[in-house]
Amino acid sequence: MKLLLVKLSSLGDVVHTFPALTDAASRVPGLTVDWAVEEAFAPVARLHPAVRRTITVPLRRMLRRPFAALSGGEAGRVRGALAAEPYDLVIDGQGLMKSAAVATLARGPRHGFDKASAREGLASLLYGARHHVPEVEHMAVRLRKLFAAALGYRLGDLPADTGLRPASGGAPYLVFLHGTTWPTKTWTLDGWRALAGLAGEAGVEVRLFAHGAEERARAEAIAAGQDNVRLLPPQGLEGLAPQIAGAAGVVTVDTGLGHLAAAYGVPTVGLYGPTNPVLTGLFGPRVVELKARRDCAPCEKARCRIAPATIEGPPCLSDISAAEVWQALGRLSAAA
Repeated sequence: MKLLLVKLSSLGDVVHTFPALTDAASRVPGLTVDWAVEEAFAPVARLHPAVRRTITVPLRRMLRRPFAALSGGEAGRVRGALAAEPYDLVIDGQGLMKSAAVATLARGPRHGFDKASAREGLASLLYGARHHVPEVEHMAVRLRKLFAAALGYRLGDLPADTGLRPASGGAPYLVFLHGTTWPTKTWTLDGWRALAGLAGEAGVEVRLFAHGAEERARAEAIAAGQDNVRLLPPQGLEGLAPQIAGAAGVVTVDTGLGHLAAAYGVPTVGLYGPTNPVLTGLFGPRVVELKARRDCAPCEKARCRIAPATIEGPPCLSDISAAEVWQALGRLSAAA
């Protein structure tokens, strides 16, 4: 059977699809999977062993410059790649109008969430088969159920498996994922520095990634005066993934790479303030989520109403201490 999966973005959404792919590969003999995905996340989609090839869809760029996409042939290339061969099944795992529209370009019967389950209900009108999977569970669980319904198998007691495994060998090190899109999702600089200090006292190296000037400045501030902290050079997802897979532990704010760490089975501690991890949080065998304890959290806001001038570490995340994070990481590591 040939399956086309449409799951365009984001990094966390892509990773949350992995358990469903693992289920399908084990339940459907001879399954071949192609994945239509935004070009930025294609390297992550290719990490799953069930994926034969990725069809890159530069939808964001095409929407920003539609005339250039049409005149330059980019839109035609995407359309041609999606329609190049027939599929036995097309699953839209995103439930948005844009993903449903991409699915219509492929040749094959289309499946997706029904109107009550899709993130954008109108998207369900473009599917031939609609499946009711209410938004009351983690997205990874909902995708497992969607795939089972579309492909006609029972999950039963099949354990969730992302299909990824941590790497081993070499001296242990930690990865701190400090960069994120909202100011309210950041942890305090003092918190990161104190945590790096605890790692240093234990003789453990800390590795930091930075994307852009703002993250670079924060990474340099975390590393200042701490010999055990190492700043890695700028690199793409292909370079970052092995660094995360080989870590002895990861501490992350609410950001896409944290989901990848959890999927690898690396001990991962997530710090959550304004956002609610219940439906889209870390999903993996060795995770702990430290959530804000204030009544106002989760507020789902990019700007803190209590401390609107805060640039780094809103009060709800400032409450989480480095000692608390270190202890959580220690418990996860000891349970391995």
